[in-house]
Amino acid sequence: MDSPLLKKLVQFSDFSEDDKCLINELTSERQKRYGARQDIIREGEHSKDIHVVLSGLACRYKLLEDGSRQIMAFLVPGDPCDSEIFILDAMDHNIGTLAPSVVASISGTRMKELLLNRPSIALAFWWNTLQDEGVLRERIIDEGRRDAYSRIGFLIYEIFVRMRAFGDIVDQKFEFPITQVDLADATGLTPVHVNRMLKQLREQNLIAIDGTTWTVLDPKGLRKAAQYEASYLHLDRAKREPASDAGRRVNGLI
Repeated sequence: MDSPLLKKLVQFSDFSEDDKCLINELTSERQKRYGARQDIIREGEHSKDIHVVLSGLACRYKLLEDGSRQIMAFLVPGDPCDSEIFILDAMDHNIGTLAPSVVASISGTRMKELLLNRPSIALAFWWNTLQDEGVLRERIIDEGRRDAYSRIGFLIYEIFVRMRAFGDIVDQKFEFPITQVDLADATGLTPVHVNRMLKQLREQNLIAIDGTTWTVLDPKGLRKAAQYEASYLHLDRAKREPASDAGRRVNGLI
């Protein structure tokens, strides 16, 4: 079975069988289970390893002196959390779980070897970093230009596309175990404002929420309402090779 990391990286490019085996091996040995709301690595810490989410949900976040929190990105299965940390002295933000999660650790030494000797794998990790930067840019646009309705709709559709690209969605349903406070911290809104926007999206029959299970009832409608454009995710292989697994997973969504 392909690892979540391989499912993520093949969104960029197909690999040789040898490279696929190597990528699968990267996350197969050193795995750790985390409970909900636990830090994987904190701001100011150094790690010789990089971390990859295999199941569950995590996020990048910063804490301010007054205790308020800003979530910069949600991390879904297959996402490397900190692929550059092994070359830095210290983290400049926190990585924490939002739900019970399994996280793999990959040796920085092993990563250096692969990045130097396996060009296709190096390019895929580079692509992943550019995708991370694209997500961050959209959060900046949220704060500067999108209204509350568009912010919430855009973020929900983004998670929907990313989960679908990973292949972790059945019948437009996906697990997204977050609170309205989490959504508020990710969009710069208050929990009350988030509640109003979610209510509006539900009343328009665009989404449904049942506990931690979210359903996109009308993908085209939600995409239009959010004014969503997916180029920042750089899912170029899905567009270039619509018959590939990557292409089939996001068919009609981007």
